[in-house]
Amino acid sequence: MSYMALYRKFRPDEFEDVKGQDAIVKTLKNQIRAGRIGHAYLFCGTRGTGKTTVAKIFAKAVNCEHAADGSPCGECAVCKAIAAGVSMNVIEIDAASNNGVDNIREIREEVAYRPTEGRYKVYIIDEVHMLSIGAFNALLKTLEEPPEYVIFILATTEAHKIPVTILSRCQRYDFKRISIETISARLRELIDKEQWDVEDKAVRYIAKMADGSMRDSLSLLDQCASFYIGERLTYDHVLEVLGAVDTEVFGRLLRELIAMDVHRVIETVDELVMQGRELSQLAADFTWYLRNLLLVRGSDHMEDILDVSTENLAQLKEEAQMIDSDTLIRYIRIFSELTNQLKYSTQKRVLLEVTLIKLCCPAMETTRDALLDRIRAIEKQLEEGLPERPAARLEGAGHDGAGQGDQAVTKPALPAALSEDVKAVAENFRSIVNDISPMLKTYLKKARLSAGEGNRLLIVCQDEMGASVIGTQEHKDEIEARIQEKIGKQVEVEVRQVEAGRRFEDQYVDIEDLGSLIHMEITVED
Repeated sequence: MSYMALYRKFRPDEFEDVKGQDAIVKTLKNQIRAGRIGHAYLFCGTRGTGKTTVAKIFAKAVNCEHAADGSPCGECAVCKAIAAGVSMNVIEIDAASNNGVDNIREIREEVAYRPTEGRYKVYIIDEVHMLSIGAFNALLKTLEEPPEYVIFILATTEAHKIPVTILSRCQRYDFKRISIETISARLRELIDKEQWDVEDKAVRYIAKMADGSMRDSLSLLDQCASFYIGERLTYDHVLEVLGAVDTEVFGRLLRELIAMDVHRVIETVDELVMQGRELSQLAADFTWYLRNLLLVRGSDHMEDILDVSTENLAQLKEEAQMIDSDTLIRYIRIFSELTNQLKYSTQKRVLLEVTLIKLCCPAMETTRDALLDRIRAIEKQLEEGLPERPAARLEGAGHDGAGQGDQAVTKPALPAALSEDVKAVAENFRSIVNDISPMLKTYLKKARLSAGEGNRLLIVCQDEMGASVIGTQEHKDEIEARIQEKIGKQVEVEVRQVEAGRRFEDQYVDIEDLGSLIHMEITVED
């Protein structure tokens, strides 16, 4: 006999075996017991949550010769025929491949004939949202007023695609995703029946990967067990088969991103690729890990929501303190988009590496989020403290002030002398720049003046943008030409930028400090 997949082998035959849909099961059993059976049902929900299974059990229950407490007996001829798929009273239709008007017209013709055995003729239309508009219209009248012996059960994963006219004629039941605990318990039950040796941690990971689908969990278990036939199925084995990544790697990757260590990040990616890990799964799992960190930061009482062990929860709390919520939200958005892109990419590794490098090097981008990352890096540098600069002793300090002079950090020393020409430029700089081009004038407003070596005039900008604009040869020539027109002499101009995380006063001396000869911080009149 050929091997039967687990999800087929252990498909529930009675309502008591259906897991995770207690409210729906109770309602349907009550209807059968009370004889209040509807003529049209709509079962909605994600894949693998039991829609078709419940529909078949319901079809058996309404036709069963010895139904007990609303459930089929499973032993009578009708139950056995329906279970074997040979009953003429239960008709399953796949709307994905039978979605035309002609297919629905066949149903309308067939409902005129009473069931050959049992009390009801049940039509189960799977993926009903795939029907064409014409087919839906053809179904309307029959669905509204079918013969008393006909029941329609429509199943769909996308209820929003079904016309309102159809929805209004059906009793709607929404099948929810099945919890990890429920799936784990069911998997353990079936594992014991099969007499397999599977680690509990592996079972919980398979349940989590199923994303609320019992059928998916059974398929994943089937896949992993087949790879390690006759061996103990461990957590590491499951990761290897599914191409997933251990959660410890996520913590290491996060630390490397926060440290902006491109080399270590690329090494980690290379390590995962060489292990055969699936990069799409990596991005999806890392997004989930970041989500957990965000929840931990948001509240101290997330134990019931987060499906993690006590050890992992303690680690999450520790790692959540390393990164702020705004950055976490940005990372979640970036990796969510990356997950979708990786599904259709032929160069998954390149796409992942480029994304990680951009996060490590915010200067590569000019987006608002990247600029915020650069600001955070500067703030972190300031919090950790800048490298200490040797303290310069104040001239003329006596022995009484020696202790204070050793601790004080003075401004950088001035050049030996400041020529009269540079002084003249400083005194007249306001009138000089008023005649300059408007764009250049805008950036000069934010700059400050200092003295350079060789009697040069230093124009010091607070940011890279200002220095790059003023520092072009064309603009420097324009400034020097205006100076020459004003004082009749040539003065060389040099443009510099204040280092990141430093202040102007830490690196330069304003010309106003030259014995208070000139009071000068550039003020430009509009």
